[in-house]
Amino acid sequence: MRLSSVCSAILQPDVLVIGGGTAALCAALTARRAGASVLLLERAPAGERGGNSRHSRNFRYVHEGPSPFSAGPYPEAEFRRDLARVAGNDQDPALLRVLIERSRDLPEWLADLGVPLQPVAGGGLPRSRKTAFLLGGGKTMLNALYAAAARLGVVIRYGASVEALRVDGRTVQAVDVSLQGCERGGEQGVSAQGSVHTVNPGATILCSGGAQADRPWLRTHWGASADGFINRGTPHATSIVLRSLLSQGIAAAGDPAAAYLVAVDARSPADDGGIVTRVRSMHAGMVVDRDGQRRYDEGAETGSTRYSAWGQRLAGFPGQIGYLILDQRGLQLEAPSFYPPISAPDVAELAQRLGIPGAALTQTLNAYNATVRPLEPPLFAYPMRPGITFTYHGVAVDAVLRVRLREGGALDNLFAAGMLMAPNLLSRGYLSGLALMIGLATGRAAGEEAARDVLG
Repeated sequence: MRLSSVCSAILQPDVLVIGGGTAALCAALTARRAGASVLLLERAPAGERGGNSRHSRNFRYVHEGPSPFSAGPYPEAEFRRDLARVAGNDQDPALLRVLIERSRDLPEWLADLGVPLQPVAGGGLPRSRKTAFLLGGGKTMLNALYAAAARLGVVIRYGASVEALRVDGRTVQAVDVSLQGCERGGEQGVSAQGSVHTVNPGATILCSGGAQADRPWLRTHWGASADGFINRGTPHATSIVLRSLLSQGIAAAGDPAAAYLVAVDARSPADDGGIVTRVRSMHAGMVVDRDGQRRYDEGAETGSTRYSAWGQRLAGFPGQIGYLILDQRGLQLEAPSFYPPISAPDVAELAQRLGIPGAALTQTLNAYNATVRPLEPPLFAYPMRPGITFTYHGVAVDAVLRVRLREGGALDNLFAAGMLMAPNLLSRGYLSGLALMIGLATGRAAGEEAARDVLG
């Protein structure tokens, strides 16, 4: 890249990466290692960088033999069965092949970049045969990947809000972005604060995630119930990039009215609460709505799918709020929570503290005690709301991750990776560690394809 100044250089990269999470970093690192100049635009400030990856703790990967980071093999055939069980069989076979093959060496690839993983022999985390756990969690992984990107010369700009992508025919000609700050390998660049710049990349990779933080978007598709949702992850996952593309003939993937919801503590912050806000032990007690009515069989599901089931159920509760009521025995089954349970010596006092009609809650509890098992005082309660993790809507891509057009074919120089294109692989359901697997695998693949596109 033979340009005379840092400011002009960052506006004409070989490869532009939009996003700052796992998929974006993998794309940027792969393209840079291939020899391309790379500009990475992260909408969040530096202290909030990384998207939902900040809250991740493990990733799924296919491996046929033993591994120091998993409790046994996880063959391809078994992964395919697991994915089909939760998401059906409507994935593009070639794209699914990319996901599987790019996942196989993820532990080694991450270790080479300084990302520490938790050895199975180390204990301290659940033994898993299908996933590897990040030592120190998602933030530790992100810090290592950002440090590697800086060492390699990836230009990183925080507080960078993409306003629009300008598509002309089958090419992205320019990207308009409001730039707030600049970092390149630790050195500060020069730019006008808050002004809109035009970036003219050779190729662009979209890694900007879903629209789970865009409340007007959610309201459009979910109605008033969206106001009761709590965003478990980054507040910077909006639909700006997606809406810009859809208005210019880009093909969509997935369902705009679908989202992955789980039950979270209603006292959680509106954004960024992460995994510690999840409520888990519905099968150990009784769940009622704000009117004191029990709506579902709490013991019908005990597997991991109960998380999404209860998120969807709470979305249909009056006011999108419910209460998990436990006794001392049930409380022992609930994982340690960031928020203490609301406790009371008897049902009348608990109803008062929760704002539930006392007579209704007493009647519901008596019926539960008679037909399921007695809940013995003292009683404990967790208020719950639907916590949104990601949306099942994004851009359609082909087998090499080029973004598709509604009229047919794909754009020549626009690629997508991570949760923005995940609906091509996951249009419903979920598996533990799958989102990070998609980000890691498709980010690497998109970075390689984009670099090949501009470097030949």
